[in-house]
Amino acid sequence: MQLVDVGVNLTHPTFARDPRAVVDRAFAAGVAQMVLTGTSLTESEAALTLCRELDERRQRLFCTAGIHPHDANQWTSDSAAHLKQLLAEPEVRAVGECGLDFNRDLSPRPQQERVLEEHLELAIATGLPLFLHERDADQRLVEIIRPLRDRLSAAVVHCFTGEKRALYAYLDLDLHIGITGWICDERRGTHLHPLVREIPASRLMLESDAPYLLPRTLRPKPKGGQNEPAFLVEVLREVARHRGVSEAELAASSTACAQQFFGIAPLDHSEQA
Repeated sequence: MQLVDVGVNLTHPTFARDPRAVVDRAFAAGVAQMVLTGTSLTESEAALTLCRELDERRQRLFCTAGIHPHDANQWTSDSAAHLKQLLAEPEVRAVGECGLDFNRDLSPRPQQERVLEEHLELAIATGLPLFLHERDADQRLVEIIRPLRDRLSAAVVHCFTGEKRALYAYLDLDLHIGITGWICDERRGTHLHPLVREIPASRLMLESDAPYLLPRTLRPKPKGGQNEPAFLVEVLREVARHRGVSEAELAASSTACAQQFFGIAPLDHSEQA
């Protein structure tokens, strides 16, 4: 059984001491391939560097390149050209993390929307899928994407935490959905339990969002409480339980979905060892 973690923040400072060990623990746990998240120009470059340093054969680690809505106010006249250069690299498989965050509002909403539109244009120009962030902004996100959806190859709403209305709106736009350890949180994630049954297998991907969102159902809990891609297996267990399918079935479908979405070749048995 192999998994693909479609959202790992491996450039986060908490992983700086030994990112190779983090990756090796994930491989040992059955997470065969990972997509490292780029959240700014600097972090996107760093994610690309880690892909090359930690995956010499270029078969296990991939990344995204984009500017998170929290950092939309850092967008300059040179940002699009810089991102376009990164998106031309073979390890970079999606545009983002980009989107809208009307929860924390760390950048002004009009600026967030303008920068999202810039990312949409880059996705259209390159043919790459979108890796989307959304908090308290599902209706506005749908309004911005809908007129351009036919020109986009694909898009995933990563770390989906929304309600039924948002899920159905995204599925109506033929978007993919990423589920994280949020579903393991008895304080705020139980509304996802029935909703994950509504996501078609061909649209559902799994992600750790490490080092964030340590699955609260994980036993034993790791020292320090930091999430790792190795713990994606716990997300698999919880999602499979609430979908009423076996872990093996969900692993197979979510892995195939992620590999198709990001254009990642499956590993053969010798490469998984």
